[in-house]
Amino acid sequence: MSDKVKFWFDPSCPWAWVTSRWILEASKMKDIEIQWEIFSLGALNEDKDLNPEYRERVNKTWGPVRVLISAKNKYGPEVLLPLYNALGELFHPGAKPVAKETVALALANAKLDESLINEYENTDLDDQLRESTKAGLALVGDEVGTPIIAINDVAFFGPVITSAPKGEAALNLWNGIFAVASFPDFYELKRTRKARPQF
Repeated sequence: MSDKVKFWFDPSCPWAWVTSRWILEASKMKDIEIQWEIFSLGALNEDKDLNPEYRERVNKTWGPVRVLISAKNKYGPEVLLPLYNALGELFHPGAKPVAKETVALALANAKLDESLINEYENTDLDDQLRESTKAGLALVGDEVGTPIIAINDVAFFGPVITSAPKGEAALNLWNGIFAVASFPDFYELKRTRKARPQF
């Protein structure tokens, strides 16, 4: 019987990217059924008082998730992982900007309908993004970001990791996360981050 996971991600978030690479690695050795869900950092922060530099960065995150939700509407949820892979490779290891031209390149790399880029500024999609984001936050509270993972019926923000373990190390981390998710009264482990994500 497979372990069922829901994984909320914003493709612009480097922490979510690293965590997604880990869970995909773990799924090579363990039967993990992953359902990918869109999380919008723009929706999370739209009513918050942010410093101008961070507000500018957050505002740029709307376009990529609009294209993601449009692709999901057109092709179904199975398109989310390949498009996330294409976006994340460009944004993170590729260090390309979170910008329209990068998303257009990701659509081409994923061999998807390149006219989806026309949805980049389509604010009519934002309510769908808000709802998807709220669905993740409803499981963990609103003082978090992305990634959010739900294992069976228990959800957490994280794990936040700076590098994605490989092989047995990836499986060991999965087993630990699964163990704490199996105890319904477990809530938090945390320490201060001292390193940036490593791609």
